[in-house]
Amino acid sequence: MPAFHPRASLATHEVCNQPEPLGDVSLFGDPALSEAVQRAFDRLDGHDSAALRAQSAHLDAFGRRAGSVQAREWGRLANENPPVLHAFNAQGMRIDEVEFHPAYHDLMRLGLEAGVSSRAWTHRHGGHTTHGALMAMMAFADGGVCCPMSMTYAVTPVLKGEPWADAEWTPRVTTPAYDPRVLPAAQKTAATMGMAMTEKQGGSDLRANTTRAASLGGDEVELTGHKWFCSAPMCDAFLTLAYEDEGLSCFLVPRWRPDGSRNAMEIQRLKNKLGDHSNASSEIEYRGAWARRIGEPGRGIPTIIIMAHHTRYDCITGSAGAMRKAVLMAANFVRQRTAFQRKLIDQPLMRNVLTDLALESEAALALAFRVGASFDAAAENGHEAALSRVLTPIAKYWLCKRQPGLVTEALECFGGVGYVEETGMARLYRAAPLNAIWEGSGNVIALDIQRALGKDAVLQAFREEVGRIGGAISALQPLTDWLLAARGENPRLFAERAALVFSADALPEGPLRDAFITLRLQAPAHIWGANADKVSQDVLTGRLTAALEA
Repeated sequence: MPAFHPRASLATHEVCNQPEPLGDVSLFGDPALSEAVQRAFDRLDGHDSAALRAQSAHLDAFGRRAGSVQAREWGRLANENPPVLHAFNAQGMRIDEVEFHPAYHDLMRLGLEAGVSSRAWTHRHGGHTTHGALMAMMAFADGGVCCPMSMTYAVTPVLKGEPWADAEWTPRVTTPAYDPRVLPAAQKTAATMGMAMTEKQGGSDLRANTTRAASLGGDEVELTGHKWFCSAPMCDAFLTLAYEDEGLSCFLVPRWRPDGSRNAMEIQRLKNKLGDHSNASSEIEYRGAWARRIGEPGRGIPTIIIMAHHTRYDCITGSAGAMRKAVLMAANFVRQRTAFQRKLIDQPLMRNVLTDLALESEAALALAFRVGASFDAAAENGHEAALSRVLTPIAKYWLCKRQPGLVTEALECFGGVGYVEETGMARLYRAAPLNAIWEGSGNVIALDIQRALGKDAVLQAFREEVGRIGGAISALQPLTDWLLAARGENPRLFAERAALVFSADALPEGPLRDAFITLRLQAPAHIWGANADKVSQDVLTGRLTAALEA
């Protein structure tokens, strides 16, 4: 909460040696982000330079807004004033509406009007990379609102596979606008979409679902059942899974029936979560809810996995963005705070820690946008399309698991003040475990990597890429040889080693890659900063300074 001229001269002491909080930051001025994006753009065959310059200009403008003190204040307010469920109105009629603090709407408007959900589909050249950068910067303001934005982005390829859905819903979800009104989607200027898959008895085992679809004729049904997690329940429609005679199918469930009446999708309660309090996550029941099949009957999981593949990309970019935010906040603190007659950043052990954290955040962004490049190239490049199928879960597995440890160490850089709410680090800490759980927890993702490699095209692309990396970076050859010989006996170890190889390759040749190979492969340590005196610290800390002063 910014304050105007707070008093520093108090009755018992003078307030001093307290660092100023982070001010307005131009997020795309951070070389770790902008250079990772540029490397992704450079991978595009026959790239349109003018289109990519326009993407960069858009990212720069958004980075100034998302990096502002005002945006972070909206994030604080939206989390300290969480959503409230109103299942009934005063007359006892069912309405199933969620009320949000105005700051939530400010954040949603900030992101959606900038195209966080739509730009990948409306500005296709470099669009997925641009989307990922927008998502990473949106996470700097608040991670909770990224959930509905991500799902709205990710639903588009599913909608495009179904002519009626493409005609009716794609224009709504690809409009860069925010319309929070509780009205039928046809009466709104833009729409958001979510998904509801898991149930109490099954969790990740989607085939254990019990929700049933009763045919109304054609592809129209009524659903009866429950969903254990339905995030952002105020979206205008949802993709969901239910059984019909042909098997488990995917259905689109709007909040309103075709006749304009409210659909029988009842919010039972909002989840009391560890973090991301700004976002309403709920439990719902379908009580004869009208829905329409999307995709082939009995092919619900393959249909909705298309959406999940894209939301996994957002787990990656959101985690990378939050990791960089934690490191920048820690750097801002330690370069101002004095302890034992020196600035903290000049104390050797603190400098080691900050260097190690900076390196991790650089590698996270580099890997995230290597994934983004594969999304952008997939339409015209079969190798990249196949590689994307396995590289996405590899990056999701690794980066989402690295985020909590990094945030914990960044919080410790503040000392005790990092543990109190006002710094914002406590909110980052609570949110840090989410992406490792969302869209497939660790074991599910590790197994999915092996499942992907069971497809000949994916295995060939993976082997070609790993072989190329091992040939180009001799220090990685023992790992690449192991990956090429491995048969999936240890899926978690395979995921980790693959992530290390692709992270090193994603970093530019030079001091950043050399530092990563040294600290993650040649002289690894279990504790942050333990071996960071072995690498060039000035380069990494200098890039932090450039980011803070952008």
